[in-house]
Amino acid sequence: MSFWEYLGSRHEQLLADAYQHASAVLQCMAVATLLGVAIGVLTYRSDWAGDLAVTVTATLLTIPSLALIGLLIPVTGLGVAPTVTALVLYGLLPVVRNAIVGLRGVDPSLVDAAKGIGMSRPARLLRVELPLAWPPILTGIRVATQMLMGIAAIAAYASGPGLGNEIFRGISSLGSANALNQVLAGTLGIVVLALLFDAAYVLIGRLTIPRGIRA
Repeated sequence: MSFWEYLGSRHEQLLADAYQHASAVLQCMAVATLLGVAIGVLTYRSDWAGDLAVTVTATLLTIPSLALIGLLIPVTGLGVAPTVTALVLYGLLPVVRNAIVGLRGVDPSLVDAAKGIGMSRPARLLRVELPLAWPPILTGIRVATQMLMGIAAIAAYASGPGLGNEIFRGISSLGSANALNQVLAGTLGIVVLALLFDAAYVLIGRLTIPRGIRA
């Protein structure tokens, strides 16, 4: 069976796996973004706290994905829980680092001007600092999403959702007629999803970043 014939015969299952893969990455990135920006907001004013936040999240990223998921299985069980936990942890570093860099890069004179017209500290953060820090934060989100697209495939090891199941089925049946087709379909599916997500982020950037502050 050719690769195109395989896609035609398995398109419903492949689409379902692709949807689960994209949904898992999207939801985990939403959580990682909220946590990462919150950590950045809490630590960017202090050099040691910011460095500690980056170091801790960078250390998490050095743990091999298969090992981390294996360590999580006894705690969370199989399925969605270890997948979500691992992806959120891996997605933190680019968001935290870029949030801290972006917030520290805001022109102090703009913050002082906002303070001078009576803005409270939360108002300055929400209306001045975070909007100006949004371009690097969005870049961090884009980088993290591309990483998670690949890492999410490993979740199939813990019976997680997504296109990794197609890849693992192919690897486990090497030598069979469709083994290569399965691995290729899962891999190309992840690449296509990564490109679609990145295109969506480019569009979000054009819609949310004023032309004057685009990089």
